Amino acid sequence: MTTILVVDDEPNIREVVGLYLRREGHTVVEASDGEEALRLARQHPPDLVVLDLMLPKLSGLEVCRRLQSERRTPVIMLTAKSEENDRIIGLGVGADDYIVKPFSPRELALRVRSVLRRSEVQTALGVEPVVADGDLRLDTDARSVSLAGREISLTTREFDLLAYLMAHPGRALRREDLMRDVWGWEFGDQSTVTVHVRRVREKIEADPAEPRRLVTVWGVGYRWDPAPDSRGDALARTYGESGQ
Repeated sequence: MTTILVVDDEPNIREVVGLYLRREGHTVVEASDGEEALRLARQHPPDLVVLDLMLPKLSGLEVCRRLQSERRTPVIMLTAKSEENDRIIGLGVGADDYIVKPFSPRELALRVRSVLRRSEVQTALGVEPVVADGDLRLDTDARSVSLAGREISLTTREFDLLAYLMAHPGRALRREDLMRDVWGWEFGDQSTVTVHVRRVREKIEADPAEPRRLVTVWGVGYRWDPAPDSRGDALARTYGESGQ
């Protein structure tokens, strides 16, 4: 069960946000000012922080800055429309996403789910934010992919799928495993995975009909085959030795 720290000086916002997040199965801890938020985060590090920008005692920007300097923590900022510059600064100091007030609690819950999933993928990749495989380069911090120096446009789910596959080189992954670990679905139409694999191949393979990186393992699912001279080869040895 994930723990989410909700930081806002307005009790009604904390109440509504907390209600929706608890319905999603999260444990919710609340703070009404910046100093309390840091104290709670240090005592019991949360999996994610929903953080208002305008806070008493210590601003949301400063809270975010201190959190990221001590421990990488996913953050979604709550902002007003007039705080555009602060939103940009917030993303610069480590916030993962932001949502503008007034907002739909349901939308916030979906944003939380997305950021948590993205964080899991980044954690699976290890401490280095950039993974290179031959002329393919994936940057988890910038959420960018380039091939032979050319930027590749991927949807959020395509990026998460590619990042997950590159984090598990040389390993045959079942479609149901990918649905669970990338989509967060225990049940669903597995053709969704097939469609996304096809789209990723169209963007990264020289010949999508004869893929050399994202290959099909017949009767099982898919496997990422890294280039022998890339960091992916080292990752393959590491994961192979650990059995992960």
